[in-house]
Amino acid sequence: MNLSVDVTGARQDGGPGRLVLCLMRTYLPVGTNGIISVDGRDICGTIELPWRDNRRNVSCIPEGCYRLALYRSRKFGDCLAVAGVPGRRGILIHPANDAAAELRGCIAPVTKHTGEGKGVYSRIALERLEREVMAGVEMGEVWLEVR
Repeated sequence: MNLSVDVTGARQDGGPGRLVLCLMRTYLPVGTNGIISVDGRDICGTIELPWRDNRRNVSCIPEGCYRLALYRSRKFGDCLAVAGVPGRRGILIHPANDAAAELRGCIAPVTKHTGEGKGVYSRIALERLEREVMAGVEMGEVWLEVR
């Protein structure tokens, strides 16, 4: 199923038009690595900071389900924002290849993991993710379930 086009049909979770991405994480001491998938199909890897009790600028976000929205960043241009994170704001999905050096609580898509909180070809992975979700995000019906 091409989810970038067919975002108006019924989803497996029963909500019409609702697209739910799943971010499955592996928590590591130096960084958090993950995989974003939809309907069991992997879209890209992710890197984040390690879990540090949801503290601003030094921790990945807590597990939960969050709406994705469009956001215009001065630094990154048009990107995806993760809305409704408890105790946090300004969480974006943007390119980065080293979580410790380039992220402050955001999520970076990567094509391949190369270490704890590290990956390569982040811009390519971001483009792949955006192709999958952009039509649904514009309608306000894309969610990220972080596990």
